[in-house]
Amino acid sequence: MKIPARLTPLISEGMIDRVVSRLMSGKEADVYIVEINGQRQCAKIYKDVEHRGFKQAVRYTEGRKSRNSRRGRAMEKGSKYGRDQKEKSWHDAEINALRKVAAAGVRVPKPMSCVDGILFMELITDTEGNAAPRLSEVALKPEQAIEDHNTLIKYILRMLHVGIVHGDLSEFNILVDEYGPVIIDLPQAVDAAANNNAREMLLRDVNKIRDYYAQYAPALSSTKYGKEIWSLYESGTLSPNVNLKGTFEENTKSADVEGVMHEIEEALKEQQERIRRIEEAEQNS
Repeated sequence: MKIPARLTPLISEGMIDRVVSRLMSGKEADVYIVEINGQRQCAKIYKDVEHRGFKQAVRYTEGRKSRNSRRGRAMEKGSKYGRDQKEKSWHDAEINALRKVAAAGVRVPKPMSCVDGILFMELITDTEGNAAPRLSEVALKPEQAIEDHNTLIKYILRMLHVGIVHGDLSEFNILVDEYGPVIIDLPQAVDAAANNNAREMLLRDVNKIRDYYAQYAPALSSTKYGKEIWSLYESGTLSPNVNLKGTFEENTKSADVEGVMHEIEEALKEQQERIRRIEEAEQNS
C-alpha cells in the first residue's frame, strides 16, 4: 500500500509507527488505520476544499462564529490566511462536536488529536478486533432494527439537546459494533440555534434513519420522531430523557387571512380618524 503523502512527515517524526491500511474514502476525507505507540487509531485526512465533494458547505457553516476577530475578518475576505483558517474551523468543528455529543451520552469515536489537518481518533472495532462495519453493510432482524433505530433517535435527541444537528446522517456514516450504533463524520455539524437550516436538516437526518431501518421493520415507516423532537426543542421542553411517542399532530387549521386583513383595515381607519380629530382640534384652537 502506498503511504499517503500527508502521513509521511508524521512517520518520519515518529508520531506514527506505521500505516496499517486504508479504511474508507469519503466526500470530505480519506480514513486510514494507523498504529501509534502500539495501539491502532483512525487517521482522518481532510481533503482540500477544491477536492472535497461536500455540497453546499455554506448551509452547514451558517451561524458558526470565530472568537478571534482577525481570523473572522480573514475568513470573510477570502485571503489565503482566511482560507486556511476556514479549513481549520472545519476540522475544529468536528473535534468540538465529537467531544460535546460524547459528553451528552452519544456514542461517537473518541478524538485524540488533530495535526496538520489530520484528525486522529479511536478505531471502532468488531468482536474480533477488525474495523467495525458501516450500518449499510449489516443485515438486521426486525427486532434488532427497531432497537437500533430507537437508540439512534435517542442520540439525535441528545445531540439537539446540546444544540447540535448532525446534518448528514445516513447508513453510510454510522458504524455498528457489538454494543450497537456509533455515529461518525461530524465536520458539518450544525448549530441548531444559529442555523436557519437546522430544522430541515434534523428532519432529513431522522427520516433517512427511519427509512433505512423500515426496510427491516416496516412499522417504523409511519413514525414522526423528527417533527416531534423539533416541536419539543422549539417549545423549550426537550430533555435527554423525554418519553417520545413517535407521533406528531399536524396543525391543519388554516390562517384566517380575511379576518386578519379586516383587523388591519379597522386599525388603519382608527388611526386616520385620530389624525383627523387632531387636525380639527388644531384648526379650532
